[in-house]
Amino acid sequence: MLYRQNQLPFDEALFKSPTAEYRGVPFWSWNCAVTEPKIRRQVACFQQMGMGAAMIHPRTGMDVPYLSDEYMSLVRTAEEALRQRGMSCWLYDEERFPSGVAGGIVTKDVRYRARYIVLTREAQQGFCESYATFCQAVENGEKPAGYFLCSYDIQLREGRLLHYRRLPEGGAWYAYVELFPESPWFNGESYVDVFNPAAVDRFLEVTHQQYASALGEHIGRTVPAIFTDEPHMKGKQTVANGAEATRATLSYTDDMDDTFRAAYGVSLLDVLPELIWELPEGRSIHRYHYHEHVTERFASAYGDRIGAWCEKHGIAYTGHFLSERTLFSQTLALGETMRHYRSQQLPGIDILCGQLELTTCKQAESIRRQKGREGLVCELYGVLEWDVTFREHKLQGDWLAALGVTTRVYHLSYMSMGGEAKRDWPAAIGWQSPWWTQYSYLEDYFSRINTLLTRGKPITHVAVVHPIESYWLCFGPNDQTLMLREQMDEQFENLSQWLLYGGIDFDYLSEAMLPELCVAGGNPLQVGECSYDAVIVPPLLTMRESTLARLEAFRQAGGKLIFLDNAPSLLDGKPSPLPAALSETALRIPMERYALLDALEAQREIELRNQATGRLADNLFYQLRQDGDARTLFICHVRDEVPARPRTYRVKLRGLWRLTRMDAMSGDCHDLGGTQADGFTTFLWSCNAQDSLLLRLLPGECAAPT
Repeated sequence: MLYRQNQLPFDEALFKSPTAEYRGVPFWSWNCAVTEPKIRRQVACFQQMGMGAAMIHPRTGMDVPYLSDEYMSLVRTAEEALRQRGMSCWLYDEERFPSGVAGGIVTKDVRYRARYIVLTREAQQGFCESYATFCQAVENGEKPAGYFLCSYDIQLREGRLLHYRRLPEGGAWYAYVELFPESPWFNGESYVDVFNPAAVDRFLEVTHQQYASALGEHIGRTVPAIFTDEPHMKGKQTVANGAEATRATLSYTDDMDDTFRAAYGVSLLDVLPELIWELPEGRSIHRYHYHEHVTERFASAYGDRIGAWCEKHGIAYTGHFLSERTLFSQTLALGETMRHYRSQQLPGIDILCGQLELTTCKQAESIRRQKGREGLVCELYGVLEWDVTFREHKLQGDWLAALGVTTRVYHLSYMSMGGEAKRDWPAAIGWQSPWWTQYSYLEDYFSRINTLLTRGKPITHVAVVHPIESYWLCFGPNDQTLMLREQMDEQFENLSQWLLYGGIDFDYLSEAMLPELCVAGGNPLQVGECSYDAVIVPPLLTMRESTLARLEAFRQAGGKLIFLDNAPSLLDGKPSPLPAALSETALRIPMERYALLDALEAQREIELRNQATGRLADNLFYQLRQDGDARTLFICHVRDEVPARPRTYRVKLRGLWRLTRMDAMSGDCHDLGGTQADGFTTFLWSCNAQDSLLLRLLPGECAAPT
């Protein structure tokens, strides 16, 4: 448990002077000759900057062999130095990134290397003639490029599948399993096969178990978490043009044909062309099953195994996955982003370049809320360049806090800026930057916010069915499917923006995880530790039967069910009239901002309007939490405003509340005046373009406005 003090009544003294667990955790880049004096000196710097921990991050330039006895001795020194100052030591599970190879130790064994299918018109050289001969070559110490699978007779008409059949040999198309190539980035080895449980067990053996042995009793205490970074599947791509394609690749592992057959009763290799090309009519059920299968194989082999190890050893599994944001990017790298958070004790995300990744945040925060996890970790400030200002740090940190982030992992604190390290992603959040002695001003601010935003539970009435599984059905040639897929991604982004900027908080529902989290429907819809009285079904092509059953029960119990545009025509990827029949009993509205916000007015807890214009605020986010009888409200700006003019907002809250302003910059607390009428509390907030507002709400009369 990170926030043990949250079990106690709220304490204004803790808000004034937050302890280490509420403070930031820099990526501490070990990128040079690591010594004990450097470790102790920089730990002192972190504490002076207001940090509560540091995460050891082996990176290019480190002169100590990764995971060696000498390295582990330095890790113990760092843990001790942090512990002596009342700080914690977070671990990073890889040398550089992405995670899973243990600096190449895991993938020295060719059996554990990433691989994928290549379907090509060109016969390839250097490949074994079969899987059996490949295994024998590996046993003999060789490193073959891969192996031949089968061939195909494929006939196309206007770039769509007219006919195909699998052949043992002699077809015009050849299917190979190709191993991911060796690379200096992996110390001359390759990336890991994330579908292979044995590979992940080896990763745990040489990484996590070694840390546990070296740090002993401190694991789960002063060493609270271990961070995984950007694991992903290799090889999945669409072809540019269906009629002109000569090469296609698909994520795969050696036993995937067997596990696919066990799950769906058909050989994956028998239906492989349907994963790549469009059918003359309709959508391919096999393509839908393939993307589901690789998602589940990845999540169960990698995240579930690491999460189980961490649970057993009392340490939190955290970190982020590659390409979480869009439907396209997560289909390529992850299958479905949300499923990978299910085993993380502390779900995590990554925000690079200051991008406003709303869907990234909401996917992770939704699982965090539904699973009752105590925090959300975010790697942030990466690639903001050398001229980044405190103002930019505050704005990005604010909107991330409003969307649920509790642990800020700073990218990047360099141990050294010599050699190649000077070309690492800036800016340096540490002693090399001239402002480092003033950084505690920001760190105190965010840690004070955390003392309140980690307490209690979020108040959220609205859920949105995640559209990723419909996207899978359209993952075909770009010339035939790209416009539709782009529209789906645009709708995905628009829906999150309309709700959040419109002052309606929401959570996503992962259809794959819904049966586990929601045993049955009802009103409200209970999903894990969250309950919803409104559910939005965005434009979908397909819906799971398990989702349909829960939404039917929700609607029959009087829940507000909203279908945007047309109802799905498929159920579990197959034609069905049942989703459309359910939509006839629900509220059907167009995929438009006004119609959506108007339909959700009864679910609104807070209204934010520009006092001068009467318009809904278009640059504010909020988070509202219930903590016993009290509530916490945090409001912040999202984007920088140029020119930055002072503004006044009219804030209207459902309920009658006594308002206490918690000044996170100073730590002071004072009453805020307002008015009460018709079951609402209203007050005016005058602010500048980067300001935020933190309030503690207690039932009762508010002070008179001043």
